[in-house]
Amino acid sequence: MTAEFRNVYQDGARADAYAELEFPSTYYLAYRDLPAILRTHVEGRTALDFGCGTGRSTRFLRGLGFDVVGLDISEQMLARARQRDPSGDYRLVADGSVGGFPPDSFDLVLAAFTFDNIPTMQQKVALFRSLELLLRSQGRIVTVVSTPEIYVNEWASFSTSAFPENRTARSGETVRIVMLDVEDHRPVEDTVWSDAAYHEVYQRSGLVVLDTHRPLGLPTEPFRWVSETAIAPWATYVLGASASLPRQGITTT
Repeated sequence: MTAEFRNVYQDGARADAYAELEFPSTYYLAYRDLPAILRTHVEGRTALDFGCGTGRSTRFLRGLGFDVVGLDISEQMLARARQRDPSGDYRLVADGSVGGFPPDSFDLVLAAFTFDNIPTMQQKVALFRSLELLLRSQGRIVTVVSTPEIYVNEWASFSTSAFPENRTARSGETVRIVMLDVEDHRPVEDTVWSDAAYHEVYQRSGLVVLDTHRPLGLPTEPFRWVSETAIAPWATYVLGASASLPRQGITTT
């Protein structure tokens, strides 16, 4: 059965919870190595934060020196982003839109967790094709997604023990997870998507995977890791528009 898109983040309580969320525990791993990844792969300073939510990743990019625009489909989320960051550039877009920017507008498109909430191959491919058009000649798309493993293990920031059905979910199907770092413990619904399925998306979109990064927690880090030192909860893909670019392999740290 094909999942239907639902904007679960157009919800005031959910937006309030996300507005207070920065980089705790498991989330820390999603962002820890991004500065080094961006230094390695991105030339130029113009960035689009696609699916910016309450602006956490937008502020993160600005802190790294990028001139960044944040896009999201949830006015509730954007309202919190603007409250926290009045000088930021946050724009509302319709589902399926990438903002109406002209081609060759950005050196970087970052999508942090955005594609966890886009359920079908067709929708994913359409969006990646549109985002690719926004890249300058040496531009990069960097996307952070949840690995399938995040939905079947326990984590410092998440619990999935109440959802054994996650174990049999296939790519494109709905899975549920509870966030432990916020007061709102209503299950979040995502769409599980395997590494192989993402590679198919990128191939159909005319993109090449330049690097794949799967961060692991380190024992020396000040968090009470649960599964994070042995199992990667996130995958970060660096994508380029030319099939002639060299592939560089997978990094797990």
